[in-house]
Amino acid sequence: MATEISLGPSPSRREALARRVRLLVAATIVYNVIEAIVALTAGSMASSSALVGFGLDSIVEVSSAAAVAWQFSAREHAVREAREKKALRVIAMSFFALAAFVTVDAVRALAGGGEAESSVPGIVLAALSLAIMPFLSAAQRRAGQELGSASAVADSKQTLLCTYLSAVLLVGLVANATLGWSWADPIAALVIAAIAVKEGREAWRGDNCCAPAGLSTLGADNSPAREEGACGCGPGCAC
Repeated sequence: MATEISLGPSPSRREALARRVRLLVAATIVYNVIEAIVALTAGSMASSSALVGFGLDSIVEVSSAAAVAWQFSAREHAVREAREKKALRVIAMSFFALAAFVTVDAVRALAGGGEAESSVPGIVLAALSLAIMPFLSAAQRRAGQELGSASAVADSKQTLLCTYLSAVLLVGLVANATLGWSWADPIAALVIAAIAVKEGREAWRGDNCCAPAGLSTLGADNSPAREEGACGCGPGCAC
């Protein structure tokens, strides 16, 4: 009969990973505060639903990162684990709130509530985020998976979402600026909302998905039968 044995990170390694997560979360918060200010200002000036949605996503990212920062502010591993589910709930609800607001604003724009103007600052911001966010997301995702923290992995997905949104936003803004397709802006905003709903659902369900890296299954002769923990996810999960 197979027996699962957790060979997760040592206490010293776990603490090093927790420090790395705290540092990455701090960097994410600082960048997204700046991003939110620029996007919301430029979006308001250009009447751009997509830019406003992008700015609101930055605020959501700040709340998501703050939830993870609160979780990892505890020095004891047991306390951090106890805070996991609450942090995931905050992240998920932030996604849902973003999707609802952006959808309403995009539908209003498509119904004739005002055409978006071109925005050079918005294009520059989208391109910059497209270059920066993948690195922040990948670093936090690796640390979260090795640590077995679903909330850290969910927050890394929030950061990765910013990469997708940056690409969608960039396409919409460039199409509007070069081709005069003002409808491309609210369509981009609706894509942003759809992605946010998907990620919110995954965050809500993902509290039990991650397991510390190194989980292995041993056969009856105590030899390794298979290795589960290389990516830090539990069986059947895609975190």
